Amino acid sequence: MLVTLYPWIKALHIMAVISWMAGLFYLPRLFVYHVERGSEAGMSSVFEVMELKLLRVIMNPAMITAWATGLILAMMPWVLNFAAIWPYSKFAALVGMTWFHIWCARRRRIFAQGGNTLTGRQYRLMNEVPTVLMVVIVLSVVVKF
Repeated sequence: MLVTLYPWIKALHIMAVISWMAGLFYLPRLFVYHVERGSEAGMSSVFEVMELKLLRVIMNPAMITAWATGLILAMMPWVLNFAAIWPYSKFAALVGMTWFHIWCARRRRIFAQGGNTLTGRQYRLMNEVPTVLMVVIVLSVVVKF
């Protein structure tokens, strides 16, 4: 049964990862704009709504779906080679990606409470984290070192 569902699960996994990554790239960029333009008339509340919707409507469901389908794929005996390094490097980067997601969610809450202390530059630097982790994941899965 899993053999017949494999392409569907893999397709759903890829779509969820793309959606999750889009959110992980965009939310810190919204934080940059929030810091730099949030003091303009009424803009802070606009950014807060955008950040909340992105996190709750797109990022959280995409992350949950990516994790669920990824675990299902990992349980298929022909998918992973635990003698290789790549499943471990992918998993480590995935844990990092999940940490970054949680960090973004916390930063959103801090913004909503009016307690942000980070600068636009700091958010720009943090925006590079998902890119580095994505490179590790893609190289791990495609090159299979």
